[in-house]
Amino acid sequence: MATRRTTTKPSKNTPPAPVACSPCDGSGMVSATVRVGRKRRPVGQQDGLCLNCLGSGTNPDA
Repeated sequence: MATRRTTTKPSKNTPPAPVACSPCDGSGMVSATVRVGRKRRPVGQQDGLCLNCLGSGTNPDA
């Protein structure tokens, strides 16, 4: 009787994909409305670093 040749299957233990941060949607940047004047009217938006993920774009709680 001939010997059987078996091949090993590759493992399916792939690491999970990183979960995107919800405030910045994974970009690492958030925009804040800039207000000026006595009545605090909005004039534009300013980009800044996301304080939830500190610019990495991944959810720190996951």
